[in-house]
Amino acid sequence: MKVIRIFFTGLAIIVLVQFALSQTTTLESLAQIKDGYRSKRVSSYDRTGGNKDFLSGIKPGETAVLFDVKGAGIISHIWITIAPMPEKLSRNDIILKMYWDGNSFPSVNSPIGPFFGQGWQESYPFNSLPLVVGPVEGRALVSYFNMPFTNGAKIEIVNETSQTIDNFYYSIDYVALEKLPDNLGRFHAWYNNELTGTLEEGENEWSVLNEPGKNINGDGNYLIAKIKGKGHFVGVNYYVHSPTPIWYGEGDEMIFIDGEKLPSIVGTGTEDYFNSSWCPKTLFQHPFFGYARVNNDIGWLGRTHLYRFQISDPIYFNESLTFTIEHGHNNCLTLDLASVAYWYQAPPLYELPPSPDKLERQPKKMIDYIDIHKWRHAWRSDRTDNLHLWGNEPK
Repeated sequence: MKVIRIFFTGLAIIVLVQFALSQTTTLESLAQIKDGYRSKRVSSYDRTGGNKDFLSGIKPGETAVLFDVKGAGIISHIWITIAPMPEKLSRNDIILKMYWDGNSFPSVNSPIGPFFGQGWQESYPFNSLPLVVGPVEGRALVSYFNMPFTNGAKIEIVNETSQTIDNFYYSIDYVALEKLPDNLGRFHAWYNNELTGTLEEGENEWSVLNEPGKNINGDGNYLIAKIKGKGHFVGVNYYVHSPTPIWYGEGDEMIFIDGEKLPSIVGTGTEDYFNSSWCPKTLFQHPFFGYARVNNDIGWLGRTHLYRFQISDPIYFNESLTFTIEHGHNNCLTLDLASVAYWYQAPPLYELPPSPDKLERQPKKMIDYIDIHKWRHAWRSDRTDNLHLWGNEPK
């Protein structure tokens, strides 16, 4: 036990040192006295001086404006908590939208749960550098992304649930400026969700059925981001629900920069992009990457939340960026995939691609032992001498 304790203590020290090194510039800047900065906050505090510090009675279909500020500034911190609790009120159906510089279209469009690192209407701790979900039981939603604007900003939520939001608490901290510094991009986030299809020959992962095919150009890949403009990609929350116990992560990321026909950035496997290895199902949270939720089922059956924030290694593009990833090698697996991509880009801004609607993004039911037993029955029924079959006999 002593050896194990020393190992984990050493690992914790390494992680803290890495985190400290990543924060050097930020810590140095704390001592800088800035001209023209004035701190401000917009929040849900009770204007009467009482304790009803929340928005209330946000009915199904209604939009509530959280933040509507004119002029220039930089949002530096957002905190949110909501009631009813996640098991009664789906964070997957409260849509967060952000508008910069008077644009009529949002630059952030995502369900509020997945945006902050909460998948499938669930609630669990999540700890990264730009996004954190804290106590109690993962119900405090926090963002430290800087969000600049030069000609006004608006943040709103849309209640697409079937019930009223009783309590919506929030604080949004920002600095008001006379003029925004040059070369600051606008923050973007886009949600996608897809139930992927398999190949005609079946879910041939790890060559369990036949010789696997090949994928060079990314046809059929899952789409994480499709961006028009100049900027840099800074991260993704990636939510995988697998209906099969086989490994879901042989798929490679394929990234197309500035209109490339073939990707110039190609990965070696899903877990490799997320800085892990060898098919993990281990809870692990680093400021830049990790597994905030893993399945506890047979093999890799069930739900896994992976994340990576490219804080010190953004992906730069001048005209466009398309970020895709295979769903299994050669796109051979049916998976329920969802993601929120994060990036900054220079004005002029462009409309985001459409996001899936409420029906399309509903979480799929969990596969359980009853389903597996039915699969076994169907396999047995397909054979003539089926009374003493164990389960893995050849055809």
